[in-house]
Amino acid sequence: MRGRITTGRRLPAFLATAAVTPALLLATARPADAFGTVNAFGQHAEHERITRAALACAPGVPSDGSCFEPRSLGQLAGHSWTFGAVGAPDSDESLSSAAHCDNADFLDVTGYPQSRQRATAALRTCIAHLQARFRQGLAAAEGTLDTRGRVVASETELRRDCTFTLGLPGRAKCEAMEGFGRALHGVQDFRSRPVGLVDPPGLGRSAPSPLLDLSAARPPLPSAVPRNLTTGCFSLLVGACSQRLTHSTLNKDEGFIDPVSGATRAPATARGQAAGNFARAVRGAVADTRRQWKQFREALLQRYGTRRGARIVCVISHDDPVRDCA
Repeated sequence: MRGRITTGRRLPAFLATAAVTPALLLATARPADAFGTVNAFGQHAEHERITRAALACAPGVPSDGSCFEPRSLGQLAGHSWTFGAVGAPDSDESLSSAAHCDNADFLDVTGYPQSRQRATAALRTCIAHLQARFRQGLAAAEGTLDTRGRVVASETELRRDCTFTLGLPGRAKCEAMEGFGRALHGVQDFRSRPVGLVDPPGLGRSAPSPLLDLSAARPPLPSAVPRNLTTGCFSLLVGACSQRLTHSTLNKDEGFIDPVSGATRAPATARGQAAGNFARAVRGAVADTRRQWKQFREALLQRYGTRRGARIVCVISHDDPVRDCA
């Protein structure tokens, strides 16, 4: 969901003294422009369901580091009308095209208003933004352990929900999840878009995109971007996307997703109903979410060493890390 909250983490004036809740944020919402965050406005909490299908441990099975236990997963994916870390960009980065990979639109026809070069530049800006969020999560994870490598209880407990919006500081585990979750949001949104103006050619891909290597030091070279890859133009200005591909043309992002299996049904957009597009977009998002968590774990081991890094992975994925990650 895209709300009308300002770009970045600044609080709008009319909310400056208000208690910020999902319900309050939804009061100013408009229809979705990518996978949805809540069960309202035609959305079905697609971001949450994709994240759960990708990263939930089997019921009653403790995490081995590849999956998240229930309470920790609830913080990452969201639950009970909370945005979660993966939904945070829809609360305070709603106008940031970099957070959602907007405005990298291009159609290979004469006279299209945006060149392939400008579209590629917008895409590379998005990937750089997601890579920065990924690194933000890695850096914050250090605070979950003390200098002797012991779990810091006050920085890792989840008796209270994490706060992932408006720049409010939080516990180290929450901050690590926020960086990773915000990166995941952009990855999942990217999967919801394919690549005239009414029926653009799709790339037909469900596997993780090699462009979205968030552990890399920099975005891919322009030459690595397929010529027909496109995202949608997004702007609140009337006419700003005239004669350009918009998300409403491209999107395959509304429908029901089983949060356990990832199975899909009832795609709600014309593009999603065609040729299994919604199911393909969800499969791609689930697969890429798993890949990103695998790369995040590997990056933690590389950054903090095998022993300390493995303990941090345990802390992030377990509900009682003081007990389970000693």
